[in-house]
Amino acid sequence: MTENEKEMMNSIFAKIAELDYIKPDEIPNIALYMDQVTTFMEDNLASTKRHDDDKILTKTMINNYAKNRLLPPPEKKRYSREHLLMLIFIYYFKNILSISDIQTLLGPITEKYFKSVTEKDMTYIYQEVFSMEQSQIRYLEKDLMRRFKSAGEIFEDADPEDKEFLHQFSFICLLSFDVYMKKMIIENMIDHMNSSKDTDSPKKDK
Repeated sequence: MTENEKEMMNSIFAKIAELDYIKPDEIPNIALYMDQVTTFMEDNLASTKRHDDDKILTKTMINNYAKNRLLPPPEKKRYSREHLLMLIFIYYFKNILSISDIQTLLGPITEKYFKSVTEKDMTYIYQEVFSMEQSQIRYLEKDLMRRFKSAGEIFEDADPEDKEFLHQFSFICLLSFDVYMKKMIIENMIDHMNSSKDTDSPKKDK
């Protein structure tokens, strides 16, 4: 591993170490207006941005989510704690899934857990899902090093001046293939959910 590659990997691991999900107790229990929602999301998810001037969520995005029924409408122009939890899920999903796929995933969650009066509410769903974070980060770090090592074992006969670039290129190819396959698996699962939903719904009389 060259010094440049060590610097790159250290930068990657530093970025991973910065990432953190919004803890349930950090989410306000009071309803917020739109500007307060965007400010809250911006402040708490800043570590996920690629560039400093990137926007986490804009007013237009949130209005579109409500319009497309991804997000229940606000009450008197204010968004509850449950709205914020839904927006966090949408924020992560929107980078890899279509609006219709997110609707399929979040529709049943919204129907059963949004404004639930039992202990199994949106906070319960959020806590259970994000409790896996730390173990997944540790796994990711080990997996990245394994893949980086595997990527360095090819292009053995490459010209010396090209080896570092080709190592990084093959590493990116490995990661991209992994993302592609996982995205395909997710989409297949969502298609199965839609198929099951169609099968379970009562047939209309002709």
